[in-house]
Amino acid sequence: MKKRLYLKDMETREERNSFSVIADFEGNEEQLMDIEVNEILPILPLRNMVLFPGVFMPVSVGRKTSMKLVREAEKKSAYIGVVCQKVAETEMPMLEDLHTIGTIGKIIRILEMPDQTTTIILQGVKRMELEEIVDITPYLKGRVKALEEDIPDKNDKEFHALVEACKDLTIRYIKSSDMFPQDSAFAIKNITNPMFLVDFICTNLPLKKDEKIELLRIDSLRARTYRLLEILNREVQLAEIKESIQMRAREDIDQQQREYFLQQQIKTIQDELGGGGQEQEIEELRRKALTTKWSVEVRDTFMKEVDKLERTHPQSPDYSVQLNYLQTMLSLPWGIYTTDNFNLINAEKTLNKDHYGLEKVKERILEHLAVLKLKGDMKSPIICLYGPPGVGKTSLGRSIAAALKRKYIRMSLGGVHDEAEIRGHRKTYIGAMPGRIIKSLIKAGSSNPVFILDEIDKVSSDRQGDPSSALLEVLDPEQNTTFHDNFLDVDYDLSKVMFIATANNLNTIPGPLLDRMELIEVSGYITEEKIEIARRHLVPKELEANGMKKNDIKIPKNTLEAIIESYTRESGVRELEKKIGKILRKSARQYATDGYFAKQEIKPGDLYEFLGAPEYTRDKYQGNDYAGVVTGLAWTAVGGEILFVETSLSRGKGGRLTLTGNLGDVMKESAMLALEYIKAHASLLNLDEEIFDNWNIHVHVPEGAIPKDGPSAGITMATSLASALTQRKVKANLAMTGEITLRGKVLPVGGIKEKILAAKRAGIKNIILSEENRKNIDEIQEIYLKGLTFHYVKDVKEVFAIALTNEKVADAIDLSVKKEKTEKKAE
Repeated sequence: MKKRLYLKDMETREERNSFSVIADFEGNEEQLMDIEVNEILPILPLRNMVLFPGVFMPVSVGRKTSMKLVREAEKKSAYIGVVCQKVAETEMPMLEDLHTIGTIGKIIRILEMPDQTTTIILQGVKRMELEEIVDITPYLKGRVKALEEDIPDKNDKEFHALVEACKDLTIRYIKSSDMFPQDSAFAIKNITNPMFLVDFICTNLPLKKDEKIELLRIDSLRARTYRLLEILNREVQLAEIKESIQMRAREDIDQQQREYFLQQQIKTIQDELGGGGQEQEIEELRRKALTTKWSVEVRDTFMKEVDKLERTHPQSPDYSVQLNYLQTMLSLPWGIYTTDNFNLINAEKTLNKDHYGLEKVKERILEHLAVLKLKGDMKSPIICLYGPPGVGKTSLGRSIAAALKRKYIRMSLGGVHDEAEIRGHRKTYIGAMPGRIIKSLIKAGSSNPVFILDEIDKVSSDRQGDPSSALLEVLDPEQNTTFHDNFLDVDYDLSKVMFIATANNLNTIPGPLLDRMELIEVSGYITEEKIEIARRHLVPKELEANGMKKNDIKIPKNTLEAIIESYTRESGVRELEKKIGKILRKSARQYATDGYFAKQEIKPGDLYEFLGAPEYTRDKYQGNDYAGVVTGLAWTAVGGEILFVETSLSRGKGGRLTLTGNLGDVMKESAMLALEYIKAHASLLNLDEEIFDNWNIHVHVPEGAIPKDGPSAGITMATSLASALTQRKVKANLAMTGEITLRGKVLPVGGIKEKILAAKRAGIKNIILSEENRKNIDEIQEIYLKGLTFHYVKDVKEVFAIALTNEKVADAIDLSVKKEKTEKKAE
């Protein structure tokens, strides 16, 4: 048989991704197969490659056993058995790892490639079946049985037609596929032997390994050709579909439209498969709607919107808006509620574990649980926790959620100035979204979470609307059963949500909004409470945050008290937590440097090393040695403080009142009221009315750099003026707070608990309050009142009677006006 093998520059040919072998055969195939072979042959296992009879195929050899086999076979010009492995990764294959159908082959040439690899050229001769492996050293040897080939007659026109069809389809496949260069079709056209052409296509077509094994297993060449024709039809159709997709998607596409091009490809593929993404999305929406618990009205609205989506073109901007709206509706927890935990004992334990003190708040929550347990259903209350920063208002919400076994959601309202943040935007706007209430419910996954409205006093309004007005509907139990979000455009029931608002200052909350909430004051902590909070919660928390164990560093109670008194000035414990963290960070650094803790117990004397010099000195009562100096009580954002009102007199034309100390308008008016009252009731203090014409009055409130305002210092200023004008001492260890009127009535003021705590810290023993503030004292726990005596007054006269003693101060100024007149007349 005459044969020609074209091995033109294999490296160049492989770079062009051509067929593995370009071959042409002339002659009689029976001659090629009419060979005699031994029953025992060397077995060469291939990875993912199948050799067919009459085909030349290059194979890269890497295994040592395979190298020995090919070297010996070439020297002896011996036949070998070529089979394919079932799994390519198997390094030492045995019979069970090999396909038993293979080809008897011959090694034509061994090529040493430039990249230091070895490539052999195999020629397939005859099909064979591997019956068993008889030896594995130095390479595999096996018992084989040659398989006969059923070759059609040369004059069989049907077979020739089949072969021509395979040839045409292969050329079409090459032209429509980008896997081969177009000149590869030349090799197909030049193969004239039908058998070799079929086997050549089977070898080089990029089919799956199992399909090639299936083709090799077929004894009849006609049947093999039929099967090959089926496979070629499939591959040609797939290649043409792919080419069609690419051609349609490539029209008018430039570099900037690459993303659009990919989307078009996906869409075309979906169309070819029958049914695009739009139908699947709509069907998914309808299926989810069947399992959602909503009212008939909401269901009808949803179905109408789905029908509208179905009529919208997927490329339209309205499509994504409509789809987003429907997905939002499905994401809401319609009719999904968590089961409340009615175990009051367990709830009380949870609240006490997480927060020390706050008895009024805990009592209110337990009351709500008790009513809910008895009634089984009730509208959740709207609670507003107000008080200074750092007292645990926000974190209390998490504890309430844990006690009730409800989901916890927190929404910060600080700086919110757009009504749409609450109610959402109408979905017709581009980029429209639901309000934060609805988005939070989606996040919670239930319709009855504990919802914290944090910093509700920080809500502001501008040209975009007033969010506090939008909150009116949210926080009204009579209205929030049908809360209307602009984006949803359907009513949603918020009545089962437990809203808890927090605020620092009630004065900035609009009246109608304030009226809808149940106010619970969360006042500041006394030093003893702060010590317990630090010991139970803050120190363990900061130890864990700084990577330390429980017993690594100890901070005893006296050290915590020193931190509270000398390094913090607050009603809450936020600054205290920072100071504890600072101590532990410095200890952690020292441990990281030296490998041990130098001080495992932090004593008060060590605080200078960790925290520096004391930052605050508590105001202490300064005695009653000076006339006109009176101790008042004030409320600040960080708790209560004592302040001193000082009055001094100087000779002059009289009638002039000077006020200093960075006072606000209300406080200045209180000073003028006090002076006018004393002028009108000079006889009450045995004052000569002409004294006001000869002495100027100066009222000062330290510290001058701190702004001060409010009516609480009214009686304090009146007492200070009275003491200065009479030069009488003020009662020792006394402080006072209350508003004054021009008639001399004493009115109630706020912040009583904080003011009492400040008085205790300063060593005050007696406190003067308005009679109307008695109810505030009755609500305060006994621990806060220990060591204090309260004097309740209705009129300034009573204040003077309690506060002013009959004893003159040392170095008292003689303010006698008659004496001055007598001296002038004598001159």
